[in-house]
Amino acid sequence: MDLVLRGASSIGIELDSYQVELFERYYSFLRERNSSVNLTSKNALELAEIRHFLDSLQVSLALNPDMLDSGKFVDIGSGAGFPGLPMKIAFPGLRPTLIESVGKKSQFLEELVRKLELENVSVITARAEIMARRDDLREKFDFAVARAVANIATLAELTLPFCRIGGLVIIPKGPDIQQELDEGMNAIYEVGGKVKRIIPTTMDRFGKRPSSLLVIEKIFGTSDLYPRRPGLPAKRPL
Repeated sequence: MDLVLRGASSIGIELDSYQVELFERYYSFLRERNSSVNLTSKNALELAEIRHFLDSLQVSLALNPDMLDSGKFVDIGSGAGFPGLPMKIAFPGLRPTLIESVGKKSQFLEELVRKLELENVSVITARAEIMARRDDLREKFDFAVARAVANIATLAELTLPFCRIGGLVIIPKGPDIQQELDEGMNAIYEVGGKVKRIIPTTMDRFGKRPSSLLVIEKIFGTSDLYPRRPGLPAKRPL
């Protein structure tokens, strides 16, 4: 985990030996279960320190110290736990809820959380469109993250309903997002948000290509119309 240790340090995260051990155990379990659960591609698995762990930790660049210390956040379409669980390892006070609709993947997450003995982590097997209407989850989070492959309009509809007013949505994207952002601006505002900033990110010396973080602030409550029923945010973006 030398790349993780050095890469994290380059963005102001100093990991201790126990945290490095947790990343090692994470990687080992990911390798063990990947063939049966199809959690990530073979190429991405070999580059997991960069493609998964360091990519996930860059989310911290969008958050203030208070949020990093004890923030409550939701990871939509968590898959193999990225970016939610690397963030939890690096910032133990965080309180993540991981939402994953695929049963085998959510089972992996539950087993991983137990193996790593992580506290205050919830795993939910369900569609985000349904969970965003639960009273105990709707507009209850300080921030939301989504690493899923989808357009900005779709991701805004799936994430903003979970955030409290004043909360943030953080979406990792490639370096050139202006056209996609222009197409998603209506959806962002319709669901209660506004673009706060775009953070360029790069770790060239660690083999990571330039990318960016789109940061959206929740400025007013989400209408009861959203999110729409499962599948519609992706099929018919606002």
